[in-house]
Amino acid sequence: MTQKDEFQNQPVHPASVAKRMLQGAAIGLILILFFLLGAGDPAPDWPDFWMVKPLLIVPLAGALGGVFYYNMDHLRCQGGWREVLAYILSLLVFIIVLWLGTVLGLNGTMWD
Repeated sequence: MTQKDEFQNQPVHPASVAKRMLQGAAIGLILILFFLLGAGDPAPDWPDFWMVKPLLIVPLAGALGGVFYYNMDHLRCQGGWREVLAYILSLLVFIIVLWLGTVLGLNGTMWD
């Protein structure tokens, strides 16, 4: 019989990818709702349902940022400077992806 180390039995990911995606999408939804609720009256040349595009695209971008955070778990669990690097890289990528999703979602309406 072989005996396995306790380290080999522990999963790398403390949370599921769906949980990380939902967390990222929730952050994106809160961000875009903040912008849309403060928008006031829309311009007359905008389409009737102009809010649907940003309400779909920005949470999807946040979910992609959550997937990247999930994929950095293998680096994060190694500890030391790699853990710090994983947190910084995850935050930077999440901010960039969320910003790009916001620009893409608001393109043609609030972002000209």
